[in-house]
Amino acid sequence: MPQLEPIAWLANADRDSDIEASGDHAQPSGEWGHPDQLALPLSDRGLQLADGLFETVLVEQGEPRLLAQHLRRWHGSALLLGMAPPPGVQVLGPGIAEAVRRSGIRQGALRLNWSRGSGGRGLDLPAASATQPVHRFWLQLSACQPVFAGLTAIISRQERRNADSLLSRCKSFAYGGQIQARREARAAGADDALLLSTNGELCCGSAANLLVLHSNQWWTPPASSGCLPGVMRQRALESGLAREASLSRADLLSSDGALLINSLGCRALLSCDGQPLPPLPAAATLWRSLLN
Repeated sequence: MPQLEPIAWLANADRDSDIEASGDHAQPSGEWGHPDQLALPLSDRGLQLADGLFETVLVEQGEPRLLAQHLRRWHGSALLLGMAPPPGVQVLGPGIAEAVRRSGIRQGALRLNWSRGSGGRGLDLPAASATQPVHRFWLQLSACQPVFAGLTAIISRQERRNADSLLSRCKSFAYGGQIQARREARAAGADDALLLSTNGELCCGSAANLLVLHSNQWWTPPASSGCLPGVMRQRALESGLAREASLSRADLLSSDGALLINSLGCRALLSCDGQPLPPLPAAATLWRSLLN
């Protein structure tokens, strides 16, 4: 079966006109096309300064999963960083449905992007005006299957999560540290890197939360470690499956197994720093239980 091409939607800069009435249906306005064909202004702060937020949402059977939970984090992060509220479901619902219709992708990864927009050079925040809306929204839908294969990891010696930074509490555009940690892992012959917090505790993977099993209880690093408050992590906490605890390298290596989990999959850690970890064959079952 041929791979379906990804689709992107760059919404109108004016958020009040992101949808237009067309008969009995709301049609998303803006530009549609392949992600390689659409373009942001070079002055966009998301492009220049990584000044923006995003969410990655699983799409199954043409429907976004746990969208309300993702939007809650998205809106809360925008408030935390002093950004305007991102679009709500009234805009996103028609936009997502149109992306599925145009692309034919019914199983995939949906990325929602919210940039502070254009506004001159430098770090100072641009002032909003009636003639130049500040923030900018776009989405991208790509074909993607959930991943459950086990993986090997190292603990990064180069990159750490900042336990005190507001950005650590948000899914921001600023992924430079995670990119470098993944490069470090690949150079060491591993698949991924685990990140320590600036307080010295285990924190998370480069793009996933960490769950560690001890005596039939799952533990995950607390939010105070600087780990991203992931949607699937929160589901594990709310369901009682997992509890928060500070974790060290020794805790991981003496555990009954560990997982890296996010909205697009759940992967057992086969080893860390070359030391084998106990196998966990039911990662997909655990992930599916949190999704439903």
